[in-house]
Amino acid sequence: MQPIRLIQALRLSAESRVAVVGAGGKSTLLFRLAREYTRSVEATFPRVVLTTTTHLASEQASLAGRHFIVQSLTELEEIFRNGITGISLITGALTAENRLDALPPELLAAVDELAGQAHLPVLIEADGSRRLPLKAPAEHEPAIPAWANQVVVVAGLSGLGQALDAAHIHRFERFAELSQQAVGQNVTPEGLSEVLLSPHGGLKNIPPGAQRFLLLNQADHAELQAAAGRIAQQALPLFDAVLVAQLTDALNPVKAVYSSIAGVVLAAGKSSRMGRTTKVLLDWQGETFVHKAARTALQAGLSPVVVVTGARARPVKMSVADLAVQVVENKAWEAGQSTSLISGVKVLPPACGGVIFLLADQPQVTAEVLRALVEQHRGTLAPIIAPMVEDRRANPVLFDRVTFPGLLALTGDTGGRALFSQFPAQWLPWGDAMLLLDVDTHEDLKKLIAAYEVRLDTQIDPF
Repeated sequence: MQPIRLIQALRLSAESRVAVVGAGGKSTLLFRLAREYTRSVEATFPRVVLTTTTHLASEQASLAGRHFIVQSLTELEEIFRNGITGISLITGALTAENRLDALPPELLAAVDELAGQAHLPVLIEADGSRRLPLKAPAEHEPAIPAWANQVVVVAGLSGLGQALDAAHIHRFERFAELSQQAVGQNVTPEGLSEVLLSPHGGLKNIPPGAQRFLLLNQADHAELQAAAGRIAQQALPLFDAVLVAQLTDALNPVKAVYSSIAGVVLAAGKSSRMGRTTKVLLDWQGETFVHKAARTALQAGLSPVVVVTGARARPVKMSVADLAVQVVENKAWEAGQSTSLISGVKVLPPACGGVIFLLADQPQVTAEVLRALVEQHRGTLAPIIAPMVEDRRANPVLFDRVTFPGLLALTGDTGGRALFSQFPAQWLPWGDAMLLLDVDTHEDLKKLIAAYEVRLDTQIDPF
């Protein structure tokens, strides 16, 4: 499997204006992002602009391909007129403390404008931390430009278990207040979460509408990665994605990416092969097919869960009325399955990292297989992940958000399988052959019931 790239996990583009704040690897992230961008196959023009709103250590300038000290708009315009190449660092002058100063606000705004005209991303170090793994912001921090559209909050996990004091935490007294821990206590994952999720801590000064990313760095062993996973689950409602990383790992810096994965239950068809029966409203162990599919999606932690109705919109909507799902009516359902996929994708929030499409005629799908798909996506960010049962591709299938434009371009009676030729797919080996069954006819229903009864018999403990 290919390692996850930082620019992939952060969804970096030419329009990105990324402010990096926090502690425990900001500068490392900044320059690694820049190198990834300039070397990526997607970079038609491998150029990126770096700058700071605080200070940079002077020795860090050597990490850039070119360093410009700018003191006027005329100088800045000339740099862009001559052409930005590779990694270009733009800062103010060298200070008496041997640090590179920030540009004044008017020149920072000009960097944004000129980079926009040249279709270049801008990466900004917007916080200071005295090179400690953790920090809490002072009143004047972080210095995030209003035009930043992505903010990455960095925290160094090496600070966990360390004493809450000046030797390990920048602005430790403020950190103690926000974490609800006493000075001198060992920092706990729960205390770090309190700081990162506080509007006076990790969420401070993030511009409205900007994408929010949390990067938990220094996850260099399993115990820290497990702690990061617990923090990530708490953080997801407030962040678009959480990255667990070891930025000094040259080959595999991103260990996992936590993001919300939606579930879209397709329940719009007419069930013409079932005669007068609406198959999604058939009973399965005391609940309708569609209710079971939606409830399983919720049980697996998919969010949001969307039910797409069509031919029998009203009764299908009523059958899931007790569940915390969003119901979308596809009035164009007769034009084919693509219209239902599009109806579901269109209502997904911008922070959604992917979607699993569930067929309402497969009530036997379990929360376990849904969780397994999410777990594999978390460690790979593969564009498409599908179960593989007995050397046959099965449903349900997970689609990363990179495929969303392709899904929205589908037409007619075409499903997501059309994208398998456009994006590389990964397979999830799965031993349950019941995933290969779906219900199109009354005979299919009999087969599903029989298979389920066989499964129950084989699970009986004779002792």
